[in-house]
Amino acid sequence: MSVPDSPATGVPSAPSDPVAPGWARPSRLDAAIAARLRRTADGLVAAVVRAHDSGEVLMVAWMDDEALHRTLTTGRATYWSRSRREYWVKGATSGHHQYVRSVALDCDGDALLVSVDQVGAACHTGHRTCFFTELPVTSPEAR
Repeated sequence: MSVPDSPATGVPSAPSDPVAPGWARPSRLDAAIAARLRRTADGLVAAVVRAHDSGEVLMVAWMDDEALHRTLTTGRATYWSRSRREYWVKGATSGHHQYVRSVALDCDGDALLVSVDQVGAACHTGHRTCFFTELPVTSPEAR
């Protein structure tokens, strides 16, 4: 079992602080890219992460403007942890790195598709993907 990734750098808030809106965190993201993003109320955009070679969906995480900037400029997948309220670079502590090959913005601007070269497991449980629990589909169309 792998060790969950912890932040490499951070801007933690005190646990008693209300959730700071994403726009309140400073960012160096290009203004033209930032203008295209449709964020949640807390300033985040969903990031769907897939393996570059196979297209397999590995995980879903969250990015704010600065996490996206860091991802685009370092080539290392960087996310915003909603629970810890700080940035984390995938693999910083687990060794299960994500080397970014491409990032695409969806048509509505509210989700990112991040294609990565995954080293080791993507899931903090040690599985290659976070999507390892199949649910039964019983509709006639699924048969």
